[in-house]
Amino acid sequence: MIQFTAQEIAHITGGTLSPVEGIELLTPQNVVTDSREATNGSLYVAKPGEHADGHDFIGAAMTNGATLVLGERQVLDPSGAPYPTVIVPDAVLAMGALASASVQRIRTARSAQGHDFTVVGITGSAGKTTTKDLLAGIFGSVAKTVAPQGSYNGEVGVPLTVFMADESTRFLVIEMGATSIGHISYLAAMVKPDIGVVLGVGTAHAGEFGGVENIAKAKGELAEAIAPEGTVVLNLDDARVAAMRSRAVGRVLGFTALGSPEATADTVRAIDPATNAEGYPEFELQFAMGERFPVSAKLIGAHHVTNLLAAASAASAAGVEHSVIVAALNTQSAASRWRMERTERGDGVTIINDAYNANPESMRAALRTLADLGRGRRTWAVLGAMLELGEESIREHAAVGTQVVRLNISKLLVVGQAARPLYISAIQEGSWGSEALFAATVEEAIEILDEQLESGDLVLFKSSNGVGLRFLGDQIALPKQALSGQSIDQQPGVEAPANEGNDQL
Repeated sequence: MIQFTAQEIAHITGGTLSPVEGIELLTPQNVVTDSREATNGSLYVAKPGEHADGHDFIGAAMTNGATLVLGERQVLDPSGAPYPTVIVPDAVLAMGALASASVQRIRTARSAQGHDFTVVGITGSAGKTTTKDLLAGIFGSVAKTVAPQGSYNGEVGVPLTVFMADESTRFLVIEMGATSIGHISYLAAMVKPDIGVVLGVGTAHAGEFGGVENIAKAKGELAEAIAPEGTVVLNLDDARVAAMRSRAVGRVLGFTALGSPEATADTVRAIDPATNAEGYPEFELQFAMGERFPVSAKLIGAHHVTNLLAAASAASAAGVEHSVIVAALNTQSAASRWRMERTERGDGVTIINDAYNANPESMRAALRTLADLGRGRRTWAVLGAMLELGEESIREHAAVGTQVVRLNISKLLVVGQAARPLYISAIQEGSWGSEALFAATVEEAIEILDEQLESGDLVLFKSSNGVGLRFLGDQIALPKQALSGQSIDQQPGVEAPANEGNDQL
């Protein structure tokens, strides 16, 4: 972390210091938003949350070693004395201001030493975390790299990622999500990326955004934010993303797996993409300079070709040698949990847990992968709701049910009332008898799976984050005899560390 004194933090954030002797010189060593994560020297950000107010946990944070608070009001300790606090109007916006100052200080310090510093921003309706992980793996093989934990991609998670960087950091990878127009602009202004990657425009959150075109408008904010000397990396296989070329002022580097007509000489290509018997993508990677390399990745599903191309394109734009890029792509497997995560049970059942999030596009991709991998096996699609689809929810769930039948998935288990249109659609499409099952609760789903799974079955779990089927997948991945007494409920913390991890677009 770049270190600032309390006086500097107050100046940067427009805050005031509580009347505590010596507070001006307090210099935090790290930043936390969860009191349980505080250690000696922490700056504890007391942000109001959806379910709890961080100000209620200031005492716990100080007991755990925090030395300074960034909060919206003064809080007194048990003796009636004020805790040392930088008091600001909005703690989350203050975090952003401090993160912005941190990035600027790193740039200035590294430039003075003659060293480069590259910030890469990644956005898209699907694939952000996988692409982030791939890119972090490439960069990490050549220099110190900082990237988000999990899916920290919002107004809290991005600053927390920045706070992990210091003057020794060569590459900073930032994942950018949005829940409305203007969010990407805010995050981009905070970190000022040198390279911006736009993966795709999907239909998730269409209800929130007021339509897919508004989603495209929001995603394109990253293309607009890249300076003329920077590079905008665009997925040319998505027409809405390809159209963002007109919004970019920096160099545009495209990538395509489908031979897009939008491709130019400045395009990275996947030649003859396919998947092998393990479901891993294989193709010949052609960089914009014309060099070709064979890629055989360790990620499950053909849809990961897009993520592999995006990571290769961004790394190439950052100046990493092409042979280094390919070597990293060929050795990396999934680094973040619940993204096509495969588990082989001892009784011969294979679990694929892809239930970290879901939208119509990622649901279709996961089901195609299940069908491809399941040739000669009995396949199960255990599906929950796709959230935040607005008026399109029933239609989109029904379309998934139709796809399950047309892909000849052996067994469909729909969990939860919100996903029931998916089940009804499968029945109407011709799923007979016990081929399609419905469980109103997770407990019912556990009972069905416990009774009916057989050796050799291949089981996919897929739902939006808020539905929680990833925890059901974790439980079913346990040996059969270990299921008794286990709870799949997420253990809610007193505080949400970053208010991240929902299906943020």
